[in-house]
Amino acid sequence: MEGGRRISVSPRPCSGRRVVAKKRARGSGVDGFVNSVKKLQRREISSKRDRAFSMSDAQERFRNIRLQEEYDTHDPKGHCSMGLPFLRKRSKIIEIVAARDIVFALAHSGVCAAFSRETNQRICFLNVSPDEVIRSLFYNKNNDSLITVSVYASDNFSSLKCRSTRIEYIRRGKPDAGFALFESESLKWPGFVEFDDVNGKVLTYSAQDSIYKVFDLKNYTMLYSISDKHVQEIKISPGIMLLIFTKAISHVPLKILSIEDGTVLKSFNHLLHRNKKVDFIEQFNEKLLVKQENENLQILDVRNFELTEVSRTEFMTPSAFIFLYENQLFLTFRDRTVAVWNFRGELVTSFEDHLLWHPDCNTNNIYITSDQDLIISYCKADSDDPLSEGNAGSINISNILTGKCLAKIRASNSFPMENECSCSGNCCGSSCALKKQSPASRIRSTVAEALEDITALFYDEERNEIYTGNRHGLVHVWSN
Repeated sequence: MEGGRRISVSPRPCSGRRVVAKKRARGSGVDGFVNSVKKLQRREISSKRDRAFSMSDAQERFRNIRLQEEYDTHDPKGHCSMGLPFLRKRSKIIEIVAARDIVFALAHSGVCAAFSRETNQRICFLNVSPDEVIRSLFYNKNNDSLITVSVYASDNFSSLKCRSTRIEYIRRGKPDAGFALFESESLKWPGFVEFDDVNGKVLTYSAQDSIYKVFDLKNYTMLYSISDKHVQEIKISPGIMLLIFTKAISHVPLKILSIEDGTVLKSFNHLLHRNKKVDFIEQFNEKLLVKQENENLQILDVRNFELTEVSRTEFMTPSAFIFLYENQLFLTFRDRTVAVWNFRGELVTSFEDHLLWHPDCNTNNIYITSDQDLIISYCKADSDDPLSEGNAGSINISNILTGKCLAKIRASNSFPMENECSCSGNCCGSSCALKKQSPASRIRSTVAEALEDITALFYDEERNEIYTGNRHGLVHVWSN
């Protein structure tokens, strides 16, 4: 999923993990940088496949998708070299990233394993130190490398450390061939690092001296810094950064900066209701979204300061956003449901048959395709599914513009017809009499078991494969 990913340090290993994954717009209407951003927008649009073909093709792409492989991130023998006891324990998958036919799976314990889709074997563990706890992963397509963000027991897990390793080195089983990033930065709690794939930038925050720094994602060169103790938050959009300052009694000071060089493009105050908590402030192109507790949603056009309000009964504060730059729309997630809105404050789409499994909207269980036409999510299974009892959910593929469910991976739709098992015993439900595991098979889970308690999901668009991870530390490959 393209967008920014922010990781903040926590005093304790693997807790308080803050990851903000958002899709933002390619274009912007703010004066002073509209031309360069519009070029990015045109380039993005021209590279797309025909949308009508994409929609008609979507159902066919997922029609015969089946459980094909199973990987295990837990290996007692392989973990013997890891000094921390919790690294040697089985734990749930919290993040999956795929790049160049390699699947990376990060467990909650902090162990990260790399698997080859060519050989279906584990290549290596990415933990290169016995006391390393990996917190997050980021694939840098600019230089074909994987960035790992880690904390270490040697400094009481108090500071983030980043490392870049070329995919080719990992393919050769040499995860220690990488190099450290941002060594000059003190990323102690509540410091953070944020990777912005859209703009090709990295934002770091050193809480020790209250300095934000922006780096080039291509070569990790520092571009500029922002030193202001009154900055409370920074939001990144294509071409720009929104600086949110300490709130005054009746307003919040805001600045819009060029992401390229930090030049101030606009500076203004936004009026607030006194003594009301601010639920969120978000920037999307020229639109500023502001919501206060028990108040209407405000959509401000920063070009002419035209204000649109949406009733608080129609738009309730969501738990997460995903901005869709191609369609000038945004997704909201609230109480396991997904909705699509435009910037006139109108509800565009409500999704049918798309009740999310996780109530807290775990963004690692949601994937938006690069064309921004499909959403793939881990959902509650149908009540009429004979195998939906217990913890088995379904993987739903839905059209974002219409809300229609195009395909679904569930336990019951993997049964063979007329007693003919077409899956070689690897993908049928637990009641399939023909399900026999061959000695060479790595799959030990039934489809129903593989669909239980999914904790991470990733879709590889090039291979047309879905990867899911569960609470047992297993990774399952779903493909044609």
